[in-house]
Amino acid sequence: MLVHRSVKSLPAFGRNAIKVTMHNRLIILLMAGLVSSASLAQDAEFGQCKADIRERAAAENLPEWVVQDVVASLDIQPRVIELDRNQPEFTQTFGDYLGRRVTPNRIQEGRRLLAEYGPLLTQLTRDYGVPGRYLVAFWGLETNFGNYLGNMSTLNSLATLACDDRRSEFFKGELIHALHILNDNNFEPGDMRGSWAGAMGHTQFMPSSYRRFAIDGDGDGIVDLWRSIPDALTSAANFLQSLGWQAEERWGREVQLADSFPFEEASLRNRKSLSEWRNLGVRLASGGLLPQVEGMQGAVLVPAGHMGPAFLVYDNFDVIMRWNRSESYAISVGYLADRIGGAGRLVNMPPGDAAIAIADIRLMQEQLNELGFNAGVVDGMMGSQTRAALREYQRENELIADGFPKPETLRSLGVDR
Repeated sequence: MLVHRSVKSLPAFGRNAIKVTMHNRLIILLMAGLVSSASLAQDAEFGQCKADIRERAAAENLPEWVVQDVVASLDIQPRVIELDRNQPEFTQTFGDYLGRRVTPNRIQEGRRLLAEYGPLLTQLTRDYGVPGRYLVAFWGLETNFGNYLGNMSTLNSLATLACDDRRSEFFKGELIHALHILNDNNFEPGDMRGSWAGAMGHTQFMPSSYRRFAIDGDGDGIVDLWRSIPDALTSAANFLQSLGWQAEERWGREVQLADSFPFEEASLRNRKSLSEWRNLGVRLASGGLLPQVEGMQGAVLVPAGHMGPAFLVYDNFDVIMRWNRSESYAISVGYLADRIGGAGRLVNMPPGDAAIAIADIRLMQEQLNELGFNAGVVDGMMGSQTRAALREYQRENELIADGFPKPETLRSLGVDR
């Protein structure tokens, strides 16, 4: 278990420790010729950001040692910004992303753990309505079943992102939650380690989720998402139920599309009843008819374009997306859960397309925006807004409107590959 020590025993944050102010530190480094004016500006901006964080922490009634000593010790981590700008959900093809996450070894280990923790998972299904194969799938995708929990300082990672323009307000809030966790559990800052984005434990909870949904699953009086698998799995089940998980429903399924299928209909935003999809020629991947379920709706997704697999996704897919706002991630969770539960491979596996350079995606976004198709911020990421704009451009130019940047689409936009 984590070692809990009194705040007063933390040597790194001794109340009488000699403090070097940000101003003095910058002067010393500048005189020594160890920093450039650019890095000085970055340090100054980070110092101002930390001052804002201290004000917010004080307004949250966090104790003085947290407001002053802990926040003052936070350091910027350039590697965190680098990782934020190169997330695999945006830089890998769907086929590469899926292939790296739903592997034979992970399926085999998932099945073993499903059996090993069978009694616990059965109880969680009864209590929360979430089948064990999904909990094991989340566990597998988040930390490879606990084999890699992340080893970056949670507080420093969150501080870096809180002081970056891209999602500053969100991460400032997460940092404040993390400071509450530190204080409430009498943790040392070094106890809190995880991913570059600040997620922690076996199931990688962000601090806000930790505070709201984490549960003591093993009854020892401590919620330890790092070292207690029952705590982590119980917390995941509670989180998913709170997000709206529908018991007795699946996440979605692979489907087969008719040759005449209108690909402009393939979007998470476009939900139809199962009977409506049947009328558009959507069938089970095996070729059979879709089931008739009264009131059930779904959306068709083609994450690798019209030549790749197609999926009909339901309400629980939206729940997975609330855990991680990536369609590739959500499909991977559902597919891995199916494989752990005994299902076979996809009928139509993703093609081995090469990844599109971030610079080319930026150029495509610029071109779409100039032509009046709102692709949103030019950031080099194939998000939902960019796909919607691309789909509209394809439709108006008599291309297959699947929202996928195929070579012919890119060439028509002046983006050579």
